[in-house]
Amino acid sequence: MNAITPLEDAAAAGATGASIVNGLSVDVEDWFQVGAFESVIERDDWPSLVDRVERNMHAILDMFDEAGVSATFFALGWVAERHGGMMREIVNRGHELASHGWDHGRVFRMDRASFGADIERARKVLEDTSGSRVRGYRAPSFSIDVRTPWAFQELAEQGYTYSSSVAPVAHDHYGWAEAPRFAFRPLPWSDLIEIPVTTAMFAGRRLAAGGGGFFRVIPYAFSRWAIRQVNRHEGRPAVFYFHPWEIDPGQPRVAGAPLKSRLRHYTNLDRMSGKLRQLVGEFAWGRMDLLAHREAARLDAETVA
Repeated sequence: MNAITPLEDAAAAGATGASIVNGLSVDVEDWFQVGAFESVIERDDWPSLVDRVERNMHAILDMFDEAGVSATFFALGWVAERHGGMMREIVNRGHELASHGWDHGRVFRMDRASFGADIERARKVLEDTSGSRVRGYRAPSFSIDVRTPWAFQELAEQGYTYSSSVAPVAHDHYGWAEAPRFAFRPLPWSDLIEIPVTTAMFAGRRLAAGGGGFFRVIPYAFSRWAIRQVNRHEGRPAVFYFHPWEIDPGQPRVAGAPLKSRLRHYTNLDRMSGKLRQLVGEFAWGRMDLLAHREAARLDAETVA
């Protein structure tokens, strides 16, 4: 199992010469596994659908190699079970492999027992296929919120060291608007760190600025402004995410999906790769486990002070 050393952390933080290294992450799921289509695609049908995740993942890994950046890949256990070689390649190329749960079930639709079984099952497959220890977790659709106070307890008791499962905004599919915008410890008795996806402030309002559909749909200038605000004015790292299917304009179109879902899913797929190349070249990026390591040290220092 791979381990983080202080020397590796310092090297990653200083590789770009930047004082703030942002967290770069990919939620590894295929086009048919997204929340937008859960009402029209049955899980039982997944094995019969065209699998495109591996071809897209190779393109992403090559892009990151060209840019000289490392990232965290939050993978579904369902995907890892079918693409073990890809899990090993993620680790062999210097990236972190973390958990996205088993099959993209939203946490607020589970109870604690089923959630615990879900993350345990996913972690075992991820570790067995990759040979790398899994320390991090991201809830599908950022579905840890005020309804799931037991989720952090379960993650801590299963030995996870960090989570990136909270979107501190109001949204029609997810969101915990009252949550802290930056890294915090959700449990007083545990060292578990929660690192929310990035938001920016404008006119006293929180704006989603951490990637995904917002990044595809809104002009790149907004993301540049938001990350600069977080880095330069607030002195904090940003957390950015996207999905392999977002760089794949040739993916199948889903018949019968709601119009809003189709608009969210398909808009600007043909522009996503170019925007990502610009993003990874303009800012300093690193793995989420190293970001969690630094954020834990910051929280410890604040406690002592």
